[in-house]
Amino acid sequence: MEDPKERLTTVISDGELRRRWKVARQMMRDFKIDFLLMRNDEEYFGGYVRWFTDIPARHSYPFTVIFPLDGEMSTISSSPPAEPSPKEWAVRGVKRRLGAPYYPSLHYTSQYDAELAVGILKEKKRARIGLVGRSFFHVPFYEYLTGNLQGYQFVDVTDQIDQMKAVKSPEEIELIKGTARLQDAVIQHLKEKIKPGMRDLDLYAEAHYVATKQGMERGQVLISSYTPGDPSGFQQRHFMNRILKKGDISTILVEGNGPGGFYTEIARVFSFGSPSQELQDLYSNVLEAQDITLKLLKPGAIPKEIWDVHNNFLQKKGYPPEERLYAHGEGYELVERPAIRYDEPMKIQVGMNMAIHPFCKNKKVWATVCDNYLITETGVSPCLHQTPKDIIVV
Repeated sequence: MEDPKERLTTVISDGELRRRWKVARQMMRDFKIDFLLMRNDEEYFGGYVRWFTDIPARHSYPFTVIFPLDGEMSTISSSPPAEPSPKEWAVRGVKRRLGAPYYPSLHYTSQYDAELAVGILKEKKRARIGLVGRSFFHVPFYEYLTGNLQGYQFVDVTDQIDQMKAVKSPEEIELIKGTARLQDAVIQHLKEKIKPGMRDLDLYAEAHYVATKQGMERGQVLISSYTPGDPSGFQQRHFMNRILKKGDISTILVEGNGPGGFYTEIARVFSFGSPSQELQDLYSNVLEAQDITLKLLKPGAIPKEIWDVHNNFLQKKGYPPEERLYAHGEGYELVERPAIRYDEPMKIQVGMNMAIHPFCKNKKVWATVCDNYLITETGVSPCLHQTPKDIIVV
């Protein structure tokens, strides 16, 4: 008989899962927590349930995990009650798998999973429940939960779990390096394929094809293509019908996970013809901005201070300051803490995986670069991506 586990792609080792459970339970003891409760519905931002179970949430179907101080987990998924997903053979450390036919688009099903969660949590009277990633709890779920667990205590322990997730184990680091290699191969493929007459969506399709063949589980490709003088930032799939022409500039960002589910991202600039001096000068500033941040990424560094230095550099060069996010951690999420921002309290630590993607823009040209680095005892590691940071001439 066929072994059903042959269906699985790359999985995390049992030892790595046990390590995570151990540090989580130590925190639970410290804070007198009886259960951890988490709920994700998409792999781009679904790191909590995957960190505990090695099972990804997908395509906006909410997936709930209840992690007890003692004993094994319970999972709740949008699936038939008699055949809950994932299958028993696919999970580890899970005692109960519950399912219900709930969908965000069917508002009258919005409490079905909450009812199942309350049934499990009520097994311990007046329990203290740690909420993990409270921003992922939908309103109907949270209202039903709190309304039907009177006398229970709810504590937000997101920050404590974030601290654990942000520092990567040796096993996780090897998987992260593998994702970076995958993305190098995608850029190399695009270098060979890209030419005038293609549409942005053709490059989008080529990138997804190559990345998926190599093990990407969830990915996003963003493209900025424009004629100099009319600079454009990255466009989503809905806006990728533009035809590439001679003289254009195109910046391509490939961000996705690899075998095992860990994210990195890479961006490179393509010039259809010799790059203008203006593009070269602006791109030189982009590289300098990235290098300034890399020199500041050391254990103990404070994100706000790095953010301030970065914005001071941009303004001295005559560019507008960053207002969004130009560097951040990555792991099981596309954007993970710590974020290099004015409001991030988490300090830089050894073992973090950081993506750095500054950009510069003037009235004629726009460009960015993106790469991943690990934080070491002395600063950043060599770049995880091996693709040269030169402008790629088509």
